[in-house]
Amino acid sequence: MLSPASVLSAAHRLRGIARRTDLKRSDGLSALTGGSVYLKCECQQITGAFKLRGAFNTIALLSAEERSKGVVTSSAGNHGMGLAWAARHFGVQATVFVPATAPRVKRDGIAALGATVNAQAAHYDEALDMATAYAVAHDATHVHPERGDALLAGQGTVALEILEELPDLATFVVPVGGAGLLGGCAALLDAVAPRVRIVGAQSDQTAAMKRSLEAGEIVPIPVVPTLADGLAGGIEETGFDTGRRVLDEMLTVTEDGIAGAIAWLWREEGLVVEGAGAVGVAALLSGYRPPADGDTAVVLSGGNIDRERWEDIVTRNS
Repeated sequence: MLSPASVLSAAHRLRGIARRTDLKRSDGLSALTGGSVYLKCECQQITGAFKLRGAFNTIALLSAEERSKGVVTSSAGNHGMGLAWAARHFGVQATVFVPATAPRVKRDGIAALGATVNAQAAHYDEALDMATAYAVAHDATHVHPERGDALLAGQGTVALEILEELPDLATFVVPVGGAGLLGGCAALLDAVAPRVRIVGAQSDQTAAMKRSLEAGEIVPIPVVPTLADGLAGGIEETGFDTGRRVLDEMLTVTEDGIAGAIAWLWREEGLVVEGAGAVGVAALLSGYRPPADGDTAVVLSGGNIDRERWEDIVTRNS
C-alpha cells in the first residue's frame, strides 16, 4: 500500500497547481438519505477532472533525462488531459492514445494543451496496448493511467482534502474504473481513518470490478456503449488486488440511472458532471443508503462531457 507520507508530499507539489475543489453539502441528497452528504466537485478541476493530480505528481518526479524523452499514455480522455496539462507545464512532449469513441471535448482538450493525440484504437484496452508499445519503441516514459506510486499519491490528495474538511467522514463513495482513484484515496483512508467505509460505484455496462470481485478472479467484460466512458475497459491485476483489499462495498447503477443523476446534479446543484463522475450520485438516487450517523462524501470525478450530449440528457430527464 502507498504510504500516507507520499500523499502528503504530492499535496505539497500540487499546492498552487491543482485547484482545491469545493466540498459541497447536498441538501437534496442529505434529505433523501437521512444523513449528511457532501459532493467533492472534481468536475471543477483545472482540466475538468481529478486526473491532473496524479499526472502532475508523476511528471514532477521524473528525472531531467526521462522528461527529455517524452511521456506517453492511454486514456479515455481525462487522464490524457491531465497529462497534457502537466507536460506543457514542465515542457515535456506528450503522446496520448485514446479510443475513437472518446468524447470530442476530451480529444480536443488534449490537443489544445499541446499533446499529440492518436485516436485510432477501437476501444480503451486497445489504446492501452498501443501506448505500451509506443513507449517501448520510442524509449518514452509510459505514464499508466491507473498505476504507479507517484500517480496514486496524486489521486490520493482528493481524500486528503475531504478529510481535512470532514474529520468525521464515515462513508467515502468513489467511481471505480481501473482503480487508480480508489487506490490512492484508500491508501490514505486506511492509514489515517480506517473507520471510513469505502464504497465503489460503476455502470453495470462497465462493471469489470464488480464482476471480478464476485467471481474471485479477473473477468473480461465486453466493450459496449456507456455514459460512463471514463470507467470503460477491463481491470488489471493491480487494480483487482486494490479492490479486494479496500472496498467495503461495490455498487453498480444503470445507464438510465446515470443519465438521471447527470440531470439531477444540474437541476439541484448547478453542476455539469460527466457520466463517470455521476455514478456515486446515481447510486444514492437509486436507493443506496449509507449509514446516517456520519458524514458521506461522494466524489464527482469529472465534468468533461460533450455539450450536445449533456443538453440532450438534461432535457430528456427534466
